[in-house]
Amino acid sequence: MTATPSPTPHVTSTTSDATARARIPGGRALVFGGGGSTGNAWLIGVIAGLSEAGLDVTTADLTIGTSAGATTAAQLVGATPSELLTAILAEAPQQRSNPAGSARGRPPIRPTADHLERLRAIIAAADDPADLRRRVGAAALAMDPASADSWGTQWRSIVAARLPRRRWPRRAVLITAVDAQTGAPVVFDRHSGVDLADAVAASTAGGGFAYPIGVHRYIDGGYRSNAENADLAAGYERVLVLSPLGGRTLTPVAWGLDLATQVDELRAGGSRVETIVPDSTSEHLFGANAMDASLRPPAARAGYDHGRALAGQLAEFWH
Repeated sequence: MTATPSPTPHVTSTTSDATARARIPGGRALVFGGGGSTGNAWLIGVIAGLSEAGLDVTTADLTIGTSAGATTAAQLVGATPSELLTAILAEAPQQRSNPAGSARGRPPIRPTADHLERLRAIIAAADDPADLRRRVGAAALAMDPASADSWGTQWRSIVAARLPRRRWPRRAVLITAVDAQTGAPVVFDRHSGVDLADAVAASTAGGGFAYPIGVHRYIDGGYRSNAENADLAAGYERVLVLSPLGGRTLTPVAWGLDLATQVDELRAGGSRVETIVPDSTSEHLFGANAMDASLRPPAARAGYDHGRALAGQLAEFWH
């Protein structure tokens, strides 16, 4: 189920934004929110649980993936939910992801608590969402360019190895990111001239480094409009949002980036919207523990049980 990673980040032609192409009226949209390593496992578990209970939502007309959700969206291009779930449950026990400079050669992802503290400080200093994106991008670009390119190459190899297939599907899949140099939101699709692995690597570039694609540098898609970016589903008749972080946001409520505001806006535009968030018994698996790889199997099992339990309720909505 793994693919041989490519040695360097690759861009085929352009990085045109796909936001305008996303606004196609009608149909069903599936939104995968961010949430770290455990969030990815939980998302796969939910989809597998729904599928086993008879509700296949992977045939959505539009799939939107952000950060960990971008990885999930891309993984579903080449594997079934059941196959992905089985792989997670078979993972060998691991310790927490190593901090910057670890011997494993991972990109410099700081401990989650430190990252959240720095992010809160940036948010407190920012005037609005655009200013926040610029400030986060500037902080990521502060890394030495040569080191950033080296980390980018390693990060692409890690991301590519997680994808069963590295070709964009024919169906509509959107992957979110933010241009680190300008703070501008970016949405990739199969027409953007960017490899699927690069799009996912850009969307998951958190923890203090900017991912290079050609002359551009990108940071985590969660900075575009919270961890879900459900606004991209505007115009779709039915929208199903899976949010490992429960729709929470660190940004001021007045900015309107929270999931509840996004859902209200979708409904005001005529969409039927349902959301799935972790139940109270599994909330401890996310947030500060999102990068603890040892929690991936329990997160996947929690998602699976939750998906199976909700399948009957969601059947009429989805069909």
